[in-house]
Amino acid sequence: MKILRPQAILLSTVAATCILVNACMSAPQSGTVLKAGTVGGAPTTPTTPKLRVLTTVEPLVNIIYNIGGDRIDLDGVIPPGTDSHTFEPAPSDAIKMSAADVILVNGLSLEEPTVNLARKNLKSGAEIVEMGELTVKPENYVYDFSFPKSEGKPNPHLWMNPLNALRYAEIARDTLTRRDPANATYYQSNLAKFALKIEALDRAIKTTINSIPEKNRRLLTYHDSFAYFAPRYGMIVLGAIQPSSFKEPSAQEIVQLIKQVRAENVPAIFGSEVFPSKVLEQIKKDSGAEFIDTLADDALPGELTDSNHTYFGMLARDVATMARVLGGKPELIAGLDVTNSLSK
Repeated sequence: MKILRPQAILLSTVAATCILVNACMSAPQSGTVLKAGTVGGAPTTPTTPKLRVLTTVEPLVNIIYNIGGDRIDLDGVIPPGTDSHTFEPAPSDAIKMSAADVILVNGLSLEEPTVNLARKNLKSGAEIVEMGELTVKPENYVYDFSFPKSEGKPNPHLWMNPLNALRYAEIARDTLTRRDPANATYYQSNLAKFALKIEALDRAIKTTINSIPEKNRRLLTYHDSFAYFAPRYGMIVLGAIQPSSFKEPSAQEIVQLIKQVRAENVPAIFGSEVFPSKVLEQIKKDSGAEFIDTLADDALPGELTDSNHTYFGMLARDVATMARVLGGKPELIAGLDVTNSLSK
């Protein structure tokens, strides 16, 4: 991959650069969250500079938003519904990176092109924090069909386990507090609220998954985003359809998958709107399993201003979908409060 050199994005004058940077940071972007206004505490004064915080996929944007609230300027680089593994940042993203004080990323090789570009454009005094490496030790990394150990890149979807999401929130709290100690109490208060919502989400997921007959607590997905979710809730990931190359599986691999679905008597195959694939329809037709393409791991439900457009809303919707298809009771999680913890 060709990485743009920092000088390639420099403009002819310092003034022009400032204009562009300010436009990028203030205009709503595809991965941007709405500013909180006075939610969660009194607004900062116009003369108080806010930390400019950059992150990547939408769930991470939302987790960090629930900690930083209106005390930070937050933006996400990777647009919603985009394959984060293959996303290539644009020159305009390099401008955002050069203006950021803190760049919080998942790590574990999820956003390599983005991280590489960020390192080349990091301003003096700014930092990149890779949260995955601070959350799970190497001996607890998960390797699978989509992420084989032979390639040395573990499954990076840690946030799909709510306890890991809470750890991400703690890392955000620690980082923001270190960079902005004047708002330490605010960040800690937000973390406490977030933790309570995570506890409620965790309980609701357990209850709902337990309502699924044990023989049906199995997942066959197109892309394995549930490697850290499944062990927490007593589910088994049978496999993933997408190879480690992120291309479509070969004809031989498809035949083996169809045989596996038949042998395991899998009720459903789960896809994602981020990974449309003609292969899934073929496997559905030849195996007899239902095909559901609405599970999400890096796209929040609804629109930006919807109350369920949150990390909590994404997981609650995924679990309700699993329960509905696999013979459980989706209504057990339907009443969960999935609004941002800053919203009250």
